[in-house]
Amino acid sequence: MSFSEVFDPQTISDLVARSACMSTADVRAAVERKARTLDDAAALLSPAADSLLEELANLSHRSTVERFGKTMALYAPLYLSNECVCTCTYCGFSMGLPIKRRTLRIDEVVREARTLAARGIRNILLVSAEHPKHVNAPYVALCVRESKRIAPYVALEIAAADEETYREYVDAGCDGVVLYQETYDRAAYAGYHVGGPKKKYAWRLDAPERAARAGVQHLGIGALLGLADWRFEALSLVQHARWLERHCWRSQINVSLPRINRAEGGFVPAHPVNDRDFVHFLVFLRLALPSAGITLSTRETATMRDNLAPLGVTMMSAGSSSAPGGYGEPGQAGEQFELEDHRTPADVACGLRAMGYEPVFKDWEVMQARSQRDVLGSAAAS
Repeated sequence: MSFSEVFDPQTISDLVARSACMSTADVRAAVERKARTLDDAAALLSPAADSLLEELANLSHRSTVERFGKTMALYAPLYLSNECVCTCTYCGFSMGLPIKRRTLRIDEVVREARTLAARGIRNILLVSAEHPKHVNAPYVALCVRESKRIAPYVALEIAAADEETYREYVDAGCDGVVLYQETYDRAAYAGYHVGGPKKKYAWRLDAPERAARAGVQHLGIGALLGLADWRFEALSLVQHARWLERHCWRSQINVSLPRINRAEGGFVPAHPVNDRDFVHFLVFLRLALPSAGITLSTRETATMRDNLAPLGVTMMSAGSSSAPGGYGEPGQAGEQFELEDHRTPADVACGLRAMGYEPVFKDWEVMQARSQRDVLGSAAAS
């Protein structure tokens, strides 16, 4: 049984409605129980929890340091293509928008990876719009294989695939798959995705499971904040992450909370998330998902990222570009969205060290982590 078969958005909506009537006593009780149930998690999201946000933020910080230490993994996205057959109303790559389109040749992918490596980045996320002609499985696998010669860790954020294709990516060296559902609200999802293969809600929702069965070590999920009510997205994301932790235990689960940024097309989010609610979302994720990695992108300003880093974040992008070829030849292709933090990887690392954190440019313990999960999983099964 897949997550799409058990996920009920109405149940989540009912929980959000009930949380509006919860008290600070309910919030404290949920903290004591470590938010083990979705009802507990709903309490941590309630308006009552907002009055305790500073206290919850301190708990989130302590929980993160206890489990992950004061380290921060750094990565950068490498965009392969902005050519797309999908019409997604919020995306700067959406088909029909008048942007410069480009798909990198393999030698250009290698050049971009080498440029990132020269800047200290050894953790690369290959990103692409959806176009089956230009960005097909053999092309992606070759991009992974060649990037892996340069970076020890290579992950993918591309179109949802079947299990066989994910196995092809794993054989090429793929370490992780990131796939945001964008919104867990089925009706909203249909309204935002009006054309192309991305319209398939359940196919996308179950893609992380197919990737896990294919042997992908790290699974990244998230919701694009601004498309639907943020409390609904938060509870849905936690239910999804917990389901993956139980059923895909060989893979490390990471979650992300990207906010919609300005992009070509001028999309205006129907449910904008202010800074305080964004902090609340982050703290909630750490308290409800104590073992999950939490990723923060350069969609946020440098000041915001510095303030959020101690509250639960374990991975940050640095020195990013959201355009194909944007590191070696900036301006030659359209961006997916505008970035807010334009610091170099070195500057981001320097800022982290000033806060007492150790920036990590390379995942040295991939195989060790996998072995530990195998042992734990075997023990749980016996």
